[in-house]
Amino acid sequence: MAKISSFFVTFLLVGLAASAKFDELFQPSWANDHFIHEGELLKLKLDNYSGAGFGSKSKYMFGKVTIQLKLVEGDSAGTVTAVYMSSEGPNHNEFDFEFLGNTSGEPYSVQTNVYVNGLGNREQRLNLWFDPTNDFHNYSIFWNQRQVVFLVDETPIRVHTNLEHKGIPFPKDQAMGVYSSIWNADDWATQGGRVKTDWSHAPFIATFKDFEINACECPVPMTEMDNAKKCKSSDDKKYWWDEPTLSELNLHQSHQLIWVRANHMVYDYCFDNARFPVTPAECAHHHH
Repeated sequence: MAKISSFFVTFLLVGLAASAKFDELFQPSWANDHFIHEGELLKLKLDNYSGAGFGSKSKYMFGKVTIQLKLVEGDSAGTVTAVYMSSEGPNHNEFDFEFLGNTSGEPYSVQTNVYVNGLGNREQRLNLWFDPTNDFHNYSIFWNQRQVVFLVDETPIRVHTNLEHKGIPFPKDQAMGVYSSIWNADDWATQGGRVKTDWSHAPFIATFKDFEINACECPVPMTEMDNAKKCKSSDDKKYWWDEPTLSELNLHQSHQLIWVRANHMVYDYCFDNARFPVTPAECAHHHH
């Protein structure tokens, strides 16, 4: 019984933020007039005046963030819709989903990236195995002290493993906000920038339906050391994301990731010898 009660107390202490309502978790970051609220739906609008973006009211360490999203329909070339987590400052950490628009009928691709201590350049790109403009899909980031996992409808598409024992830094001491935005990136987004945004098709709309943050909320201001201490399991508090079974993918997830990489990946920085004549250190050690 003591265990059960301490489990529930833990979640109260965590400030577990899990909600479907936009206003409880987020606020507009820019272009407030490009937000459209329709019942339970939130639409972000991109036109030739502006895109739009929002961010979480709190910052978090470890846990899982899921955003339900329907991407820009039709000719979305040149547009980028992003869902990401990021800390602040020059040595920030960041986990990115960037959805790259395309001409009608061409596959929508998703680019992921991981920044650690201000350094990114870890892009992977894959074509989604469904049309993400037809319906809502779940895009999630799961983060604990052992790994960062990017998931699409609970299928892992990327794992960034903690390799600190190999001397490779891992993001585990900076609280991160949760953000999303839509903007024009036709200098690079579609076919390397060859296909530009066709403004006659504006406005471009990304539609959000559900938001869930199941993570350790970090009050501001708190030092990095205090945040790390607060959000790690200890003898008197156990967090779900520290369960041993979540320290790596299970067998089924590993098979899913292998399938995604074999059938849908179109770019992986680890194999870009032109950009990286010397293979990045983490690539040599990552199994996936």
